[in-house]
Amino acid sequence: MSQYLLEVKNLCKKFPIKGGFFGREIGAVNAVNNISFKIKKGETLGLVGESGCGKSTLGRAILRLHEPTSGQIFFDGKDITHLPDEEMRKMRRRMQIIFQDPYASLNPRMTVGDILSEPMDIHQLHTEKSARQKRLLKLMEQVQLPADALLKYPHEFSGGQRQRICIARALAVEPEFIVCDEPVSALDVSVQAQVVNLLMDLQKELGLTYLFIAHDLKIVEYISNRVAVMYLGNMVEVAESHELYGGAKHPYTKALFSAIPHADPSSKKERIILEGDLPSPMNPPTGCHFHPRCWNCKSECKTSMPPMTQITPTHEFKCFNPIK
Repeated sequence: MSQYLLEVKNLCKKFPIKGGFFGREIGAVNAVNNISFKIKKGETLGLVGESGCGKSTLGRAILRLHEPTSGQIFFDGKDITHLPDEEMRKMRRRMQIIFQDPYASLNPRMTVGDILSEPMDIHQLHTEKSARQKRLLKLMEQVQLPADALLKYPHEFSGGQRQRICIARALAVEPEFIVCDEPVSALDVSVQAQVVNLLMDLQKELGLTYLFIAHDLKIVEYISNRVAVMYLGNMVEVAESHELYGGAKHPYTKALFSAIPHADPSSKKERIILEGDLPSPMNPPTGCHFHPRCWNCKSECKTSMPPMTQITPTHEFKCFNPIK
């Protein structure tokens, strides 16, 4: 048996842009561009990058909520890239997603009990009434909500409580892999810590594997075993969490990490301000996509995409002129 639960090979996702009287395709948004990575069973891979770099698209393409343009996705050794709809529906019992906005992702006309029962009905789990009720109570216990919450509607809960309900819904079908698509970005800071700790406790208890997408770099460092950095649809650096935060090699990663607030305001920390605007994914720059904003740029960076370079068994990056 492979130690990797998920393996992604050369995954691409392009969204066509149509225009004109006949609605012809006039361009494409290169949201995810030739990305490869692996996630071990029971680990958390953090995914960071600027807004619009393709993080959420990548997470949804893995679950085939967006159909990949090209590439391959292997889940527990099985190629799921072109599985028929019926087989993919069965596979989704093993892979779930927690969405960013707990206010928009819950049906306001359904009680919490009905919301959690829906995925069980789809996958025909706990069909007997007593077994269903026992499972619902267990889910409430796991996400630390009272049993009477099952009879209430989403509007009766705070943002943090709603996100716990979303977590319970993802857990309802007993998955192995969960895409956490910015699950705490819409929550207050104090509530963020509670939800992240809950996710970590559930991972230990249930043996879950996470792809954790977020903007908050300190939260990603706290929850992740490994961290991947994306820029304009490309994965530019991947490493163990302590390795990446202690010694980033890609200039973009270095600039990103320089923005992390420091607890000591008197400390003299280098702040790297990137010049220029983020290029359009409709018309990305030639060569390395980061070169127009890079202070470490060489002539070859403008014409050739750097290959992924491995410096340790767990640390690789795409750069011709890495940070020393």
